[in-house]
Amino acid sequence: MATTNIWQQFKSLLPEGARTVVTITSNNGDGTSSATMRDGAVISVQGENVPAGRNALIQNRVVKAELPRLAAYEAEV
Repeated sequence: MATTNIWQQFKSLLPEGARTVVTITSNNGDGTSSATMRDGAVISVQGENVPAGRNALIQNRVVKAELPRLAAYEAEV
């Protein structure tokens, strides 16, 4: 039975899990990598397909893709 709730229909169009940009700090040799988040927190992620020092897109702590290094700006609102 299809839902008539428009919010649920909208949510079904979005991918599951948060996507985050991190910097890979090291490949651990066991299928995992260490990554630094923008706030400085270091986490362990699955995947070694992005070299150390490069930006990566992670989703649910799994490396999905290498990202280009682009300029970042912060604006206080």
